[in-house]
Amino acid sequence: MANEGASGSEAGPAEIREEAVPGVFRLEDQVGFLLRIATQRSAALFAARAVDGLTPPQFATLAKLRETGLCSQNRLGRLVYLDAATIKGVVDRLRARNLVQVTDDPTDRRRRALALTERGRQVTEAAIEVARSVGEATLAPLTADERRQVFALLRKMAELP
Repeated sequence: MANEGASGSEAGPAEIREEAVPGVFRLEDQVGFLLRIATQRSAALFAARAVDGLTPPQFATLAKLRETGLCSQNRLGRLVYLDAATIKGVVDRLRARNLVQVTDDPTDRRRRALALTERGRQVTEAAIEVARSVGEATLAPLTADERRQVFALLRKMAELP
């Protein structure tokens, strides 16, 4: 490994380095770095195909609202793992574009709830198709078994069911 640079045979970031030297820090061997690269790749694919200029957090918000139906802004933020300030900004931008509307919460008259507008529903449906193709492109280098393993491991790391 000491001659790695001299030989020109350095492994790429996607390669697992079983020969990593204890105590030596290599950025390419760090899980956070590799996850960020994979996330950036997926985000770039999404941006290149984005429907109506949606960002990944905006898409996540619309997709989860489609899934849940009427939902408080606070709960929606928790469901898409965005803090209160961030979900507020995302919702404000979606409302300004007439993708989300605020309505009365039928279960609690003191609360307001968010819902997709008809335009929001249409944009979300189109964006879901793009997200599916982005997911396929992101996972393209993997076999079906590797894909299942990646999802299982990422869910475990995120402590999701």
